[in-house]
Amino acid sequence: MTRNLGQFDRLARLVLGALLIVLAAMGTIGVWGYLGVIFVGTAFLNFCPIYRILGIKTCSDC
Repeated sequence: MTRNLGQFDRLARLVLGALLIVLAAMGTIGVWGYLGVIFVGTAFLNFCPIYRILGIKTCSDC
C-alpha cells in the first residue's frame, strides 16, 4: 500500500469520521453513522482504496 492521502485530507477524514461515530453513539443519527470508522481507518492508514482506483493522490510528496 502506497500512501495517497495528504495532511489536510487525513485530518478532515479523522474529524468527520469521529463526528459521525459520536453522533451515531448518541443516537442523533442512525447506525449508518458508524461508517465513520472507515474514515478514521483510512486516515490512520494514510491510504484510500477508492482514491487508488480513481488514480487520485492528495499528498505532495508521494
